Amino acid sequence: MGDRKPGFGRALLSRRSVSEQRRGLRVMLMEGIPAVIIGNLLGGPLQTAFLLFLGFSSTQIGLTLAIPSFTLLVQVFIAFAMQRWRNRRRLVLVFAVCHRILWVATGLIPLLFPKAAWAPLYISLFLVSYASAQICNIVWTSLISDAVPPSVRGKYFGIRNMVHFAVVCVTLLAGGQIMEWLPGSAGFAVLFAISGLCILWNGWELARYPNPPFEPSSKGASFGTLLRPFADQAFISASGFISLFLLLQNVIVPLFSYSMLNVLQLNYSEVTLITMLQNVVMMISYYYWGVANGRYPARKLLLWTFPLIGASCFAWIGMAALPVLPVLILVHVLLGIGLGGYNLLAFNFLIGDSPKSERPMYVAVFNGLTGLAGFLGPLIGGWLFKASADGPVWLLRYGLAAGTGTLLLALAVGAAPLFFRIKRPAVREG
Repeated sequence: MGDRKPGFGRALLSRRSVSEQRRGLRVMLMEGIPAVIIGNLLGGPLQTAFLLFLGFSSTQIGLTLAIPSFTLLVQVFIAFAMQRWRNRRRLVLVFAVCHRILWVATGLIPLLFPKAAWAPLYISLFLVSYASAQICNIVWTSLISDAVPPSVRGKYFGIRNMVHFAVVCVTLLAGGQIMEWLPGSAGFAVLFAISGLCILWNGWELARYPNPPFEPSSKGASFGTLLRPFADQAFISASGFISLFLLLQNVIVPLFSYSMLNVLQLNYSEVTLITMLQNVVMMISYYYWGVANGRYPARKLLLWTFPLIGASCFAWIGMAALPVLPVLILVHVLLGIGLGGYNLLAFNFLIGDSPKSERPMYVAVFNGLTGLAGFLGPLIGGWLFKASADGPVWLLRYGLAAGTGTLLLALAVGAAPLFFRIKRPAVREG
């Protein structure tokens, strides 16, 4: 023992640190698998199918789909509270489990309550569920940004998202087939039962999460903490454009499933297969966007994603001359590439371009701005679908989507470079 070199202890500690870091990265990857299973059995096109089963109108569906964005506003208050609540792993565990239990509980509504109460009860439970989710998300973003080394963020999140979206594809395929084999209440009962089991798996993985020390803001829980992101011109300019773009995007994109199921009259299997295609494309694109992010900054790459999302909406105009399914395939391929890039790069932009000690408030302000836009968008979209019900058929089939796509392309090409042109200091924390 006495002949060991002086650096042996340091080397051993370094190896242990690397080993713990890798274990944490694996746990964070595995935790997301049951989370995305729940999110895609109870969300996406299968959520729209369940809402139609409950008798929701297009306006009520628009309101429901706006709730996740609206509840982002709660994150501003949680960013203040995090200056005192330092155990981030415990907060993530508690609020993530609450979110998923409440969401699964919506499956009991048709069994326990009269039909007149179904819509208000679902909206109420979903609202509280997503308020818990957004509390969890801001803490989780702060935690995971500290747990993943900056040098591997682009590649790690690219791989993590690729794995998770492979699970999304399998989940959507299985969910669509379940609803074809067991239409109506029996099929939904199976989806909710599987989701209930996944809550246990997800909670166990969350309890094993890494829990690095939290670095509080130098300003503490003061009003100056809230003002800090607004004083960062580069950050607030980019966030302002993204919010405007999301406002228009969410007028139509969240209602794609409603349009396919209720306007174009596609069946469950067709809609889930088309959505699965989008997620396969998104899954593959995550890897390449992640590799590109290792070479180019997220701010620059984001400018490439906006035209793709706009083009996916504009492509609905193809239904004027072409069969429905080929057009929908093109729409969802473009959307998969665009959203894959946006989801990864907006996250990396947010955690990479914000000071470590101020990151929770930066995340809260960004999510508050984009959340308000995301809340208003589906409400406007639901109202437009309702107002267009007595109009020409082409307006519902492809006119609303193509018109929105035209506006999105104009923003992406004409305005985005101006908003993202403002430079930030070269050196950032964390």
